Amino acid sequence: MKVLSVLGALAILRAAAGGAIQMDEDGTPKLDPVVQQDSTVYGQADAKNHVVFAKDMHGSFKIPLFLKNGLDPESKRKQRLERSRRMKSFARLDPPSQIRTAADVSAASLVNVKDYYYYGYIGIGSPPQKFSVVFDTGSSNIWVPGEQCRSSACTEHRRFDQRSSATYRETQQKIQIQYGTGFIAGDIAKETVQVAGSVVLHNQSFAATSTEDKTFDLPRSQFDGLFGLGFTGGSEGGVRAPVDTMVQENLLKEPLFGVKLFKGNAQGNGEITFGSYDRSFGTKLTWIDVYGDFFWATTMEGIFYGNEPINYLYGADKVNSANASGALTPADAARASRKALLDTGSSLLYGDPFTLAAMSTRIGANALSGEIPCSAVASLKPFHFILGGKRFTMKPKDYIYHDDASGICEVQWMPVNEYLWIMGIPFLQSHYTVYNIKDHKVGLAPMD
Repeated sequence: MKVLSVLGALAILRAAAGGAIQMDEDGTPKLDPVVQQDSTVYGQADAKNHVVFAKDMHGSFKIPLFLKNGLDPESKRKQRLERSRRMKSFARLDPPSQIRTAADVSAASLVNVKDYYYYGYIGIGSPPQKFSVVFDTGSSNIWVPGEQCRSSACTEHRRFDQRSSATYRETQQKIQIQYGTGFIAGDIAKETVQVAGSVVLHNQSFAATSTEDKTFDLPRSQFDGLFGLGFTGGSEGGVRAPVDTMVQENLLKEPLFGVKLFKGNAQGNGEITFGSYDRSFGTKLTWIDVYGDFFWATTMEGIFYGNEPINYLYGADKVNSANASGALTPADAARASRKALLDTGSSLLYGDPFTLAAMSTRIGANALSGEIPCSAVASLKPFHFILGGKRFTMKPKDYIYHDDASGICEVQWMPVNEYLWIMGIPFLQSHYTVYNIKDHKVGLAPMD
């Protein structure tokens, strides 16, 4: 769900363990009665596929994440057309050598391109009302549909009923979040938020929406709301982010959470673990610093293909040279400050068009549509991304998507006219990630 987190991140950056899940006799996860799936919303068959919380009473807990595959032929066709449209639009800009400042790049609307998203469950209120939410490292607010909301996106989903909660507190504060293709608006309140059954955030700020754009209609958005995992500095309305609440109130065994996203359903969908992480990755983790107090962003110094010495990140050669000499032009300074956001809410990789065009051309993909002959994929080499001064790799199977329905192979990236890169789900599916909330660091380890 790129539209949920990328746009909020751009706006701001611009200015485990846990108990085992019990299974039913048919092999599907056994649901906790407190948070049973509503079959009237998703249908009885689909309701059986929704897992809830694995509990641990020692300050760490695990939430299964469920993969929504939105890659139907029509949405993929539209995505290819949108990629081509953007690349053609960017191609009309001045040649890269003539671009002097970041402001010279024309602004372009960001479009919600739904490929994949993952969602889990939380409870809000006393007694807890259940909601499915996207756990999003690219935003910092919690919101769910409000009872008074009459937008179709609200009435098609579960809505929060404040009259049924004994712990609801009004704040008289309004909130509106613009997402480019849509928006949500609502009322900020304070409530008891239950995550994984055993960890409770008291007086946690959240928003009950009064209006939601059709972006969040069914069947496109099979989740109810959003659970932001960014810092308080990135929250709309200045409210305290839930991860900061967890740390400041000592709710976690360790001040961190780990995210594991699998491809497809072969190995399960994924999980997010608060207060601990998968120790089997411990010695494999490479730690990098997080930039700022907004989201999980770090510096980006380069992109390399295979063992070749060429740095494909546009402007990186000038930046490196200027840094060595101690002199930076304004344009080089802008490029030197380029950041990369690790974003569980974004469905693709998003970056500047000049770099992405060079990457596509290098592997033999169409620079406009992103398509590449499937027969060529086997001979491709990995791309290496330099983040926080460390190298992280994406193999061809990670950055090329094979659309079985159409037989088309294509790249997993999309251009934006920004100097903030978005390392979305394709990158995160290839890396297990651990987010240290207190120390502002991220650890990454290859998934295979």
